[in-house]
Amino acid sequence: MSFINEIVDYRSVSIVGMAKNTGKTECLNYILNHIKNEGKLFAVTSIGVDGERIDRVTQSAKPEIEISEGMFFVTSEKHYREKQLTAEIIDVSENYTALGRLVTAKAVTAGKILLSGPSDTRSLKELIVKMKQRGVHTTLVDGAISRFSLGSPGVTEALILTTGAALSKSIPELVRKTKYVYDLIQSEVTDQKLSDRLSGIEKGIWAIDKEGEIHDLQISSVLSEEFGKEDIFRYGNIIFVAGIVSDNFLRFLRIQKHNPNITLIVKDFTRIFASSESYYAFLKNGGKLKVALKNKFIGVCINPQSPDGYQLDSVRLSEALQESLKIPVYDIKQM
Repeated sequence: MSFINEIVDYRSVSIVGMAKNTGKTECLNYILNHIKNEGKLFAVTSIGVDGERIDRVTQSAKPEIEISEGMFFVTSEKHYREKQLTAEIIDVSENYTALGRLVTAKAVTAGKILLSGPSDTRSLKELIVKMKQRGVHTTLVDGAISRFSLGSPGVTEALILTTGAALSKSIPELVRKTKYVYDLIQSEVTDQKLSDRLSGIEKGIWAIDKEGEIHDLQISSVLSEEFGKEDIFRYGNIIFVAGIVSDNFLRFLRIQKHNPNITLIVKDFTRIFASSESYYAFLKNGGKLKVALKNKFIGVCINPQSPDGYQLDSVRLSEALQESLKIPVYDIKQM
């Protein structure tokens, strides 16, 4: 039960999938079932659409979301009307989504719901703040396909990663892909003073000198051609990128033979839009990656079965991931 005990230590927890059908909803239902007796107030929402009985893409059966009496939930007007429980409406937002306004409600009875919450991270952050103001202890956020942004420490305090056969039918390949994301999440954090100063910078490429001063290099992003035309290392070998980091940028840093010991700082792990090959090659060449913000990584949940019916060996998969990641790995259906 340490898995659940860790969750209740945080105000917000996101469940992020490595791919579609890697067990996010199964993981969420497991959590919802085990926190109902904690004596605390919980809320749940989603940044996508979750809880449908049939997957619209694969046409395979999906687990429905079940919540207990007294739990808060946030969903669209359309899906609120389709709930299979009695609820008290707490608030109806003024902002519209594609499925109508967002409804915040409290379950009067236990039952099944469809979740379709905020569609962007800014709205999600605002929602989490409102839940805290209403006395909610922990807000749980079910993710969407490849939307790692909701796992950003700027949005939720902690995260759980789900992976499985839907990502790859090869255990070594599945472990490799999962290990890469885990390594990004666990990137070393900068010191607090520097982190505070960098957190307010929203765009551009910057340099930090030996005295810790931050210099604007007047380069809008790594997608600009400018970074290859001038010496971005004139203030030293510590570079901060406020936006995304691409394969091309990591390759550019890696080939700086006169300055191999480069430290690249990004806001958080969700800003890395580069392949694992580029990332590890950068590190192998002496580069370092640090983040200004880091959240708590709680654990990995696995789904050994793919939508087309292929089944990996749960024990072998769990052992391989645990050996690689050195952290607990959970198969929810085996617990």
